Amino acid sequence: MATVGPTVTRPFAHAFAAYGRQNDRVVSVTNDLTRSSEADVFRTELPDRSYSLGMAEQNLVGVLSGLAREGLEPFYTSFAVFTTRRPYEQIALNVAYPNLPVRLMGFLPGITTPGGVTHQAIDDLALMRNLPNMTVLELADATDVETFWGTVEALPGPLYCRVPRGEVPRLFTEPFELDRVRSLTTGDDLTVVSIGAAVSHASGAIELLRSTGLGVTHLVVSTLKPFGDEEVPRSIERSGRVITVENHLVTGGLGTAVAEVIAELGLNATLRRVGIADTFTHGGSPDYLFGYYGIDTSGIIRAARELVDDPLDGLDLDGPEVRWQSPGVGGSSSEGL
Repeated sequence: MATVGPTVTRPFAHAFAAYGRQNDRVVSVTNDLTRSSEADVFRTELPDRSYSLGMAEQNLVGVLSGLAREGLEPFYTSFAVFTTRRPYEQIALNVAYPNLPVRLMGFLPGITTPGGVTHQAIDDLALMRNLPNMTVLELADATDVETFWGTVEALPGPLYCRVPRGEVPRLFTEPFELDRVRSLTTGDDLTVVSIGAAVSHASGAIELLRSTGLGVTHLVVSTLKPFGDEEVPRSIERSGRVITVENHLVTGGLGTAVAEVIAELGLNATLRRVGIADTFTHGGSPDYLFGYYGIDTSGIIRAARELVDDPLDGLDLDGPEVRWQSPGVGGSSSEGL
């Protein structure tokens, strides 16, 4: 997918600090990953509202709950796996159950980190979607990161948000809107629904599919809960074929959300879910991992071949145009992990 502007360096870091300057109720809480989770600019500008509580995430969530009960708006920024899986029970009972305005920011989600199974949150969307009261977002580009703050401020309850970090491409010009998909291309033969770091891979595959004459609608999701934009079932019903593409297990995340829409509305459609199968992941560069787990251009085209009547013989799955490199949404950082 071609970017619509230059990449932006650490957009969350600067936007978070700006949000804090505008709202004196905002506080930052980290688990010794302040710079790695882009809370360091906030700490520099607002040191009296910045706290590092160490690698004690279950206790940390209790502190978040207490801060929220005192009328503050606490943000916990960390790697997605430490934001969700490790303190899950505490999030459920101390944050989601009392419906408190705690903001959980998850960086390096899924296989955008080379850190291996201990650092790769491949189930976080499923975990957080299952919590009552929890809003679940995944930001895809710099525009999302810069423009979702009005939505955050308006939420009365808790939020979990996957966030890209480092050098982040600008893919969109339209600002973020809660529970609204973006339609990047339109066509009647196939619907592709993508989210987060998978958007760029999906866009590369769709460009090749459209070059064969296939009409493809590409919908980009930034809100996974709630999930009520009518454009999703409308496009699926029109095409009758849908592929979901996500940097997550194929269960519990985007693929499951779309399957629920198809089943609940009784749509006559066939679904293929492109994502991580029922397996734990291993370490490596994001481009290698996206290819290994079939979430790249080739994997998406293979899924399309299973759905459409046209065999797409003109596309060589081993050719250089298919071995397309993602711009690496959210994966780069001078700090490594």
